[in-house]
Amino acid sequence: PTGVPAEARLSNDAGSVALRERVAAVSAKLGRPLSFLVAKPGLDGHSNGAEQIAVRARDLGMQVAYEGIRFAPDDIVGQVRATRPHIIGLSILSGSHNELTGTLIGQLREAGLGDIPVVVGGIVPPEDAEALKRQGIARVYTPKDFDLNAIMADLVDLADRQNA
Repeated sequence: PTGVPAEARLSNDAGSVALRERVAAVSAKLGRPLSFLVAKPGLDGHSNGAEQIAVRARDLGMQVAYEGIRFAPDDIVGQVRATRPHIIGLSILSGSHNELTGTLIGQLREAGLGDIPVVVGGIVPPEDAEALKRQGIARVYTPKDFDLNAIMADLVDLADRQNA
């Protein structure tokens, strides 16, 4: 029941056009399409937010990998190895964000993939957001961050700075 349609739906509003141009420019600078892995670790089955983010990123020209729900951290590390994304996005609504991200960050570092920025979206209390950042999470997005264009612009900037 989860998934991301293959074809992009292009919006021509000013924000979308500018973001598509920015994605294209950063992709050219990177030498390949800006790549974004969206993952749902743990037993959380609420995929709507992850899918909205994945679809929006794809529609703006990013190369998006999204395999669906309920993956263990080591499965996600395998996905990272296979896709070599510029950014990893985790969607966690189960309340297990501290444990799951800690495990995943550790496994990414052990696999030599710790340089890829990881962002988290979900129901994350402010004090936990700070703890996640101390673990190495680059950004934390909560329901207060509902402007998809702002999130996408932030992800593009993050990939650009990380790979400068």
